Amino acid sequence: MKVGIVGAGSIGLWFAGRLADAGVDVSVLARGRTLSALTAGGVNVQSNDSSLKANVTVSDDATTLGRQDLVIFTVKAHDLSAAAESAESMIDADSLILPAMNGVPWWFLETAPSELSQHAIRTVDPAGRCAALLPVSQVVGCVVHASCFVVEPGTVQHVMGNSLILGAASTVSPQRLSQVEKLFTAAKFDTTVSDDIRYDIWYKLWGNMTMNPLSALTGATCDIILDEPGARTFASAVMDEAAEIGAAIGCEITQSPDDRHAITRKLGAFKTSMLQDAEAGRPLEISALLEAPQEIARFAGISTPSLDYLLGLMRVFNQAR
Repeated sequence: MKVGIVGAGSIGLWFAGRLADAGVDVSVLARGRTLSALTAGGVNVQSNDSSLKANVTVSDDATTLGRQDLVIFTVKAHDLSAAAESAESMIDADSLILPAMNGVPWWFLETAPSELSQHAIRTVDPAGRCAALLPVSQVVGCVVHASCFVVEPGTVQHVMGNSLILGAASTVSPQRLSQVEKLFTAAKFDTTVSDDIRYDIWYKLWGNMTMNPLSALTGATCDIILDEPGARTFASAVMDEAAEIGAAIGCEITQSPDDRHAITRKLGAFKTSMLQDAEAGRPLEISALLEAPQEIARFAGISTPSLDYLLGLMRVFNQAR
């Protein structure tokens, strides 16, 4: 398979390096210093016990990269619409599209088992461009359980986690899904295929929709947040509301917030992706993590006072920065 990667941040570089090292034909749409670094020296992936270097095809012009069998988007949700437009020539009717991104994707309600499927989520796709350029019938949903950060352009440090969960967002066939699974497995990712990728996406969101913003607001790692009773209680209140939203859209969560907190606490003092973005001065990904769940709650007639408070604080924090 020819694989195109759009978004040469930490996860995009990690994917590019691992796949290219496994012999996959990888093209990366990049720009600026990252384009120069990848052109000159390829992708460098560092981890605690090993490192690798792999060459990829790279350009800032998607037309020179051409049509790809699988296009992986590893951008922030608020950048996806522009990224989809820039990558349009990499995608045709036979291409698979894999968004490896946090939060609620643009297609999430299209396959919901209720009347809510009639609603478009405008907080993550305001003008409907994602839905138009990235048809849900071609989408492979993906949940990434890993932590990485960019050391310098073209070089990524893998901190922990190696798990990918894949699943058809709509009508991608089991055979084509198996192709993608084998691709990542050959690159030594711990890859599983889900029968309900919507649930897996919502379950990850259920945990990181609180830890991500609270860590960005406070500058604290997750262990500090969870060890403070007031912060932990507030996070639990948001998660209770998110569980109610999930039940309304066919993503029922049976765990308690404390169950999930215990899992997160075992990870120790790690920095969330949003805390890394805050420290780097980048815009924060509040649309997919907070605004979209609130929008879905309004569609379903569910009250979310704790989520509303957290979203309000994050909007002020993002604007002030």
